[in-house]
Amino acid sequence: MVAMQTPIEALLEEGRKFAPGEAFIQQANVKDHSIYEKAKQDLEGFWAEQAEQFVWFKKWDEVLKWECPWAQWFVGGELNITVNCIDRHLKTWRRNKAAFIWEGEPGEERVLTYADLHREVCKFANVLKRLGVMKGDRVALYLPMIPELPIAMLACARIGAPHTIVFGGFSAESLRDRINDAQAKVLVTADGGWRRGNIVPLKRNADEAVSQCPSIEQVVVVHRGVMDATHVPLHEGRDHWWHRLMEEAPLHCEPEPVDSEHPLYILYTSGTTAKPKGVVHTTAGYMVGCAATHRWIFDLKEEDVYWCTADIGWVTGHSYIVYGPLANGTTGVMYEGSPDYPAWDRWWSIIEKYGVTVLYTTPTAIRAFMRQGEGHPRRHDLSSLRLLGTVGEPINPEAWMWYREHIGGARCPVVDTWWQTETGMILISPLPGVTTTKPGSATTPFPGVEADVVDEQGRSVPLGGGGYLVLKKPWPAMLRTLYGDPDRYVQIYWSRFPGMYFTGDGCKRDKEGYFWLLGRVDDVMNVSGHRISTMEVESALVYHPDVAEAAVTGKAHDVKGQAITAFVTLKAGVQGTQEKVDELKKHVATKIGPLARPDDIFFTAELPKTRSGKIMRRLLRDIAEGRALGDTTTLADPTAVQHLREMYEEQEA
Repeated sequence: MVAMQTPIEALLEEGRKFAPGEAFIQQANVKDHSIYEKAKQDLEGFWAEQAEQFVWFKKWDEVLKWECPWAQWFVGGELNITVNCIDRHLKTWRRNKAAFIWEGEPGEERVLTYADLHREVCKFANVLKRLGVMKGDRVALYLPMIPELPIAMLACARIGAPHTIVFGGFSAESLRDRINDAQAKVLVTADGGWRRGNIVPLKRNADEAVSQCPSIEQVVVVHRGVMDATHVPLHEGRDHWWHRLMEEAPLHCEPEPVDSEHPLYILYTSGTTAKPKGVVHTTAGYMVGCAATHRWIFDLKEEDVYWCTADIGWVTGHSYIVYGPLANGTTGVMYEGSPDYPAWDRWWSIIEKYGVTVLYTTPTAIRAFMRQGEGHPRRHDLSSLRLLGTVGEPINPEAWMWYREHIGGARCPVVDTWWQTETGMILISPLPGVTTTKPGSATTPFPGVEADVVDEQGRSVPLGGGGYLVLKKPWPAMLRTLYGDPDRYVQIYWSRFPGMYFTGDGCKRDKEGYFWLLGRVDDVMNVSGHRISTMEVESALVYHPDVAEAAVTGKAHDVKGQAITAFVTLKAGVQGTQEKVDELKKHVATKIGPLARPDDIFFTAELPKTRSGKIMRRLLRDIAEGRALGDTTTLADPTAVQHLREMYEEQEA
């Protein structure tokens, strides 16, 4: 249960506010609040209006069919998402507009116009058909952040074959499990990829996985160039070079008409059990939801150069690198490598080089940059930026302010967005031309989205209280089921509060109705009978001027139930002394209350993070409890957690 009666409320009573500037309002895509009332009064009409702009082979008969928990959107309609993401732009000046500007970690550059993208997608769609892929067959993609990844995604969609992307940082075992669950027929991979100057051995991992995947009939290998082609093992009759297949492929491929509810992709996300959950997203509603949120939340203009820093292997990349931006005819930046290679100013150099106007990234990345100081961004011209976004986890107010001031020049609106793999689209976020923002708050639900905060019995909590975040009405991009396991879908998302989608997140609403996300419900500690969010304590720690980053977890305690353990990364030049430990404990107690005072603080140079930038608190709990470490294959640096455990055990001793 999330803190509903706890006295620890001071942290979220944020007094700083930032109203949209008059100049921004004048040019904004959404200028006033009437859109919220319009959506509330006629939900189906609101979403139908968004869908009207797209190309349909057959228009829908019914906007929404809803029998909780089963939703169908734009019932009876037929379309192909690639027609809306590519073909329709070719009839306009966007034909020669850049769809993707790509930069590899070693520094290569490649630009794909919408015409280029159309050609490559059609060719690879024909390759897939030649390899025996038919409408409804699943195709697995295990690739680095290179243009061939969105090309392959769109080629699958072109022929009606659902894709399942496996993040390039996953192990062979993780790849195997996802392929087998989806029963994928073809795997598309690469010889390898680059990460911090090191080779990620994708083909080697793929070979190990496929040896235990009986459904895989063919493997296509992109020659990324991380190794000499003559040294890449190809299995006769199974493996094929991408470039050789493409040389022989016809230039035109007719788009396959699919039903509005035809599965577009399966994306696996972690569950509480060992088996990943195969989240199924369908075509029409997903397209409409992603396009509308992308256009309004990021206030997209034709001339924008938009950069979402996520990996396409995560849902953020699906929705806000590929499908949403392309549906809106946007120019997007793609970058293959890490933000700190070869130096900590790599991102700022990319923004300066390409004139990026909209940046969408994670709080974890922002805190990592904070730790390095303002010098790196200051060396680059970031004046092209006009809007900033955050995604992935709750952002603490100080990171929000640093982002606004040092990256946005105190002039760019910041849109903090909340959503999930399961939701498919952003659900809670400011509209930058309308919303007065508060550092650390995702503000209010998007038009047409009905979110609420409820107590243990599912009753709405009054403003100023906290509880569980739920969704009370269907939204277009929502997951339809878990692949092959509809009972699990109902049990996980719809059984806790009948008639409501349970997000699994804790949330507080302030007196003005702003939503403050507290993270996953299982990221709440029970200290002496009081429920304390890890996010509250972490934010208090990062508020201290010497702290760059913090992660907090609970540890079993004979008296308290749980004691608070904090792992802290200090800013450069600050020493991790016992005096600093005492100072930080006192700081937390002063900031939010004595109950939140950490029992233990451990200093570490690096926290265990996934390659998407999320802190793996589950592993920190394992360390604090002395348990065997869980799966570390998703970490950016798997050795970091082992070093952290050794440091922890040494300090404990």
